[in-house]
Amino acid sequence: MTTHQPPENTGANTGNANTAKARRAVAYFFTLLGIVSGAWAARIPAVKHDLHLTDGQLSYGLLAVAIGLVTGMRFAGHLTDRLGSARLITPAAITTALAVIPPGHAPTLPTLIATLFLFGLTNAFLDVSMNAHGVEVERAHGRPIMSSFHGMFSLGCLTGAGIGALFAALDLSAATTLTAVGLPLALTSLYARRHLLPTTPHPATTTTTPHRRAPWTGWIILMGVVAFSGLVGEGAANDWTAVYLFQHLGASQAVAAAGFAAFSTAMTLGRFAGDHLAQRLGPVRLVRYSGILATLGLSTALLAGRLPIAIAGFTLFGLGLATIVPQVFSAAGNHDPARAGQAIAQVATVGYAGLVAGPAIIGGAAELVGLPAALGIPALLAAFMAASAGALNPQKTPQQNTPPATTDGKDTHPR
Repeated sequence: MTTHQPPENTGANTGNANTAKARRAVAYFFTLLGIVSGAWAARIPAVKHDLHLTDGQLSYGLLAVAIGLVTGMRFAGHLTDRLGSARLITPAAITTALAVIPPGHAPTLPTLIATLFLFGLTNAFLDVSMNAHGVEVERAHGRPIMSSFHGMFSLGCLTGAGIGALFAALDLSAATTLTAVGLPLALTSLYARRHLLPTTPHPATTTTTPHRRAPWTGWIILMGVVAFSGLVGEGAANDWTAVYLFQHLGASQAVAAAGFAAFSTAMTLGRFAGDHLAQRLGPVRLVRYSGILATLGLSTALLAGRLPIAIAGFTLFGLGLATIVPQVFSAAGNHDPARAGQAIAQVATVGYAGLVAGPAIIGGAAELVGLPAALGIPALLAAFMAASAGALNPQKTPQQNTPPATTDGKDTHPR
C-alpha cells in the first residue's frame, strides 16, 4: 500500500534556517566586539609601560575612547536606519576589528589619543547596527534572544582578556597581540555577512523622502537612564570589587581577583539564561526581579562584613544586572521599528555614559564618605531600575510583534 506524505513546508523550513543562520551571524558580531574590547583592556598596562605614560596621561587616551563612542552614537543610529542594519554591520565590524590594531603601535601619546578616538568611533557604529539587527532577528525568531547576544559579548570579553593575558605571559608586545586579534576577526566578518537577514532602508529615512531624526522622548530618556543605572553598576563592579574586598575585608589579592571573576562569570551566565527568563516572565517582571536581586546582592556584599558572604553578594549583583540592559535595548528597538537604530543609539548614548562615569562617580564619592558607602550608589540605582520596570511596554515585545505561523494549520507561536 502506498502512503502519501503531506508536502513539507519548505518555505517555513527555509525561513527558520535563514533566521538561525542570522542569529549565529549576529552572535559572532557581538563576540567580535567583546574580543577586541577584552584584548585591548588586557594590554593597556603594556601600552602604558611602552609609552612611559603617567596615570593622568593614560586617562586622556581612555577618555578619547569614550568621546569617540559618544560622537559615533550621534550618527550611527540615523545611518543604521537609512541604510539598513545589514548593510552597516559588516563594514562597521571590519573597521572595529582593524581599529584595535593602531593603538598597540602608537609611538606617542597624541597618536594614542587619535587612534583610541577612532576605535571608540567605530565601536559606536558596530554597537548600534548589531543591536538593531539583533532586534530584527529576535522579531523574526518569534521569542526573546537579545540577552544571549549580550552574553556572547561578555564571553568575547573574557576570551579577549584571556588572549591578552596569554600574549603577555609569552612576553609578546601589545602591537603583536592586537594585530593577531584584529586581522582574523576582520576577515571572518566577510563570511558572517552572508547570513544576515536582508534588510532594507525604511521609507521615512531614505534620501527620496524627507527624513527626520527620532525625537528625544520622555520614554527614550527614561530607558537611557535605566541603562545608565545598570552600566554604572557594571563599571563600578569592574573597577572597585577587588579593591573593596582587598582593602576593607582583608582578602588576598588572589581572592579579591576571584571575587571580581565571580561577578563577571555571573553576568555572563545570567545573560545566557536571560532569554528563557524573558520568555517565561516577560520583560517587565524580569527587569523588576533583576533589579531587586541586584539591590539585595550588593547590599549583602556591603553589609555582611564577611568575605565569603560578600563574594556571594557580588555574584548575585552580577546575576541581577545581567539581563537588564539587553531588555532595555530590545524594548528600544521595538518601540519604533522604523527608527530602531536611532532609538538604540539614543538609549546607548545615555547608558554608556554610566559605564564611563561609574568608576569615577564611585571614586569621587569614596573620597567623601568611604568606599563601602560609595558602593551603595549602584545598590540604590538597582532599586530604581526595579521601580522603573513598568516602563518596558509588554505590547512591544517580539512575541507580540510577530504573528504566529499558520501555514500548516497549527499555531506555532512559542508558548
